[in-house]
Amino acid sequence: MLSLVVGTGRCGSTLVQELLSRHPGVGFVSGVDDKLSRLNLTGRFNGPLYRRSAPRPSGMTSLAHARRLLEKGRLRVAPSEAYRLLDRHVVAGFSRPCRDLTADDLTPFVARRLRAFFDSRLERQRCRMLLHHVTGWPRTGFLRAAYPDLRVVNVVRDGRAVTNSWLQMGWWDGWQGPENWFLGPLPTDLRQEWEEYDRSFPVLAALGWKLLMNRFVEARAAHPEQQWLDVRYEDLVADPRGEVARMLDFLGLEWSPAFERGFGRYRFESGRRAAYHDELSPGQLAAVERVLDKPLREWGYRG
Repeated sequence: MLSLVVGTGRCGSTLVQELLSRHPGVGFVSGVDDKLSRLNLTGRFNGPLYRRSAPRPSGMTSLAHARRLLEKGRLRVAPSEAYRLLDRHVVAGFSRPCRDLTADDLTPFVARRLRAFFDSRLERQRCRMLLHHVTGWPRTGFLRAAYPDLRVVNVVRDGRAVTNSWLQMGWWDGWQGPENWFLGPLPTDLRQEWEEYDRSFPVLAALGWKLLMNRFVEARAAHPEQQWLDVRYEDLVADPRGEVARMLDFLGLEWSPAFERGFGRYRFESGRRAAYHDELSPGQLAAVERVLDKPLREWGYRG
């Protein structure tokens, strides 16, 4: 069985993927597999190795964590979005499509490659479920066309926090404008909003979040209701045990003693939930809140 953890990026979906991958019934594609993409490794020992490792310290960036591991001469096996592997062994456009990938984009040729990719890992890892992580465009329609029973955990975070975080990430390519960034050209209405704010980069990041969230709403509407679960990052941090139990139940996984041991190693901190108040200027935050007013209200972040 294939299931997904999805989100916009910088939304807490990595935490959710890593938490759920502590379950002994869950398999995944690792960062090691992805770095060695030419070998097309199927990750036989991913789960056992990962479940023996310590969680990434709360608040530590991916880069800082990588440096820490290299300094100690270790390489940690952990879940990955595996875009190198998927681009090489499934379809070259999976990692950076200019729009969402839907069922109409899945050709029979690619469907065979997609099934071979995930089925080989399910078999090799001998897991009840292969849980994969996808950020940016949902791509859920594309993947469900090959796996009709696909279950989706959609991680949502306050768009103001995501906007602030994107602006601080080295990979965010909005500085080059929406003609050249990872989401493709802005729709006319969003382009007009950007122009109204003198092409502000915080506003552009906010519009990117809004664009993705609109697409997630559309993707959810096209998905069987019982196979889609929305999880707010803020709710997870406030009640980790309750929200993780809800996710496990949705995925058909029990809270086992082995999972409890892994879960117990995590510490959930809410210190940066509203960091955008200090890291965006009052004028920037006011502009971001104006362009995001409707989706923030729809997702329960204002009002």
